[in-house]
Amino acid sequence: MNIEQVNEEKKGWFKAVEDGKEAGLMTYVWAGPGKIIIDHTEVDPGFAGKGVGKALVLEAVRYARENKVKILPLCPFAKSVFDKNADLQDVLF
Repeated sequence: MNIEQVNEEKKGWFKAVEDGKEAGLMTYVWAGPGKIIIDHTEVDPGFAGKGVGKALVLEAVRYARENKVKILPLCPFAKSVFDKNADLQDVLF
């Protein structure tokens, strides 16, 4: 699975692609310099149970750490990943 990121001035997204198909999408909006709000995570039903959603969240965490960005997970799924993984707390605001 490959995860692509598109980062625009006010918003962006991470897209998981496998075998040429979109497996999942996680969107965010910029909340000022150095802060993003994850607002939606969606996984194609054909990829359910394969860890696609968590992989998207972990890619956002990697991006945040590399770019000194903080994350506010408003999306219930993304929030649940942060709640279950204490090692991700360093990127929260």
